[in-house]
Amino acid sequence: MFSKQLVKAMRSGWVIGILTASLAFAQYTQPIGDNGSVDWSQQKIKATGIGAPNPNMPPGAQRAGAITAAKSDALRNLLATAKGMFLTSETTVNNAIVESDVIKTRVEGFLRGFTVVDTRYMSDQSVEVDVEVPLNGLADALLPQSFGGGRLMSAQPVCPMCGQPWPQGKAVPPGVQLVNPGAGSQAATGGATGSSAFTGLIIDAKGLGVMPAMAPKVVDENGEEVYGSKYVSRDFAVKQGMVGYDKDVNAARGNQRVTNNPLIIKGLKAGGTNHTDVVISNADAQRIHAAAQTQNFLNNCRVMMVLD
Repeated sequence: MFSKQLVKAMRSGWVIGILTASLAFAQYTQPIGDNGSVDWSQQKIKATGIGAPNPNMPPGAQRAGAITAAKSDALRNLLATAKGMFLTSETTVNNAIVESDVIKTRVEGFLRGFTVVDTRYMSDQSVEVDVEVPLNGLADALLPQSFGGGRLMSAQPVCPMCGQPWPQGKAVPPGVQLVNPGAGSQAATGGATGSSAFTGLIIDAKGLGVMPAMAPKVVDENGEEVYGSKYVSRDFAVKQGMVGYDKDVNAARGNQRVTNNPLIIKGLKAGGTNHTDVVISNADAQRIHAAAQTQNFLNNCRVMMVLD
């Protein structure tokens, strides 16, 4: 029979294992190519490089040479990974590099400052290195300087039947009471129960084929920007990314980016050539801007997107 201490230790181990598995499942990592990935949860770009010893070098210098070769290979893979990222719904990082020598120099210079996080010495004398760079440095080099300037839309009463904004000037039939997007409990607008002050925004885009990007947008059914560079501080966009990504709504709800009381909105479809934007209903667009009137969560990038 197991002792109480052993049972307690086993239970603790199970709990830790479950929590670790849950965090790993919720983490959003996007593979790009064969040797690189973007960890959107930790806001890092990662790559692996492989180096083989040069048989023409003295035996004592071959391992050092293999390490140098692995780092050079990792830098090439890091650059290839960065180039494969979507910058916006219409542009890749590679597009931005090709169009501007200044941006190309900034990006390549930043990537050279990578950190080696693991080194593996293989049985055939080759060496593998894992490297990474924070995404904020790349964002600072790529994101435009012109951020902000957008004005939150004024709240327009919503039809209680269809959920769409009521046309201005149209008479309201007797017995119909329009809904104010800025009023009501959070349960009615997709958040938690309690106070109506939302602390962040979660866009549920699962099943829509939305892809992650450095500067995505949320737009309404008319294509008007609801969230994007117009409503964001560039400092926050560089420091923590314009949005956080996750695979699970409940995990996103507990993310510190949106703190404890997020507004949760369901996306309608993917938008843009690269499918990085999310289209939401006009009524939900008004609901977001009504909530943002009192809580500055848009400006501070307190936004999560839940993708497949």
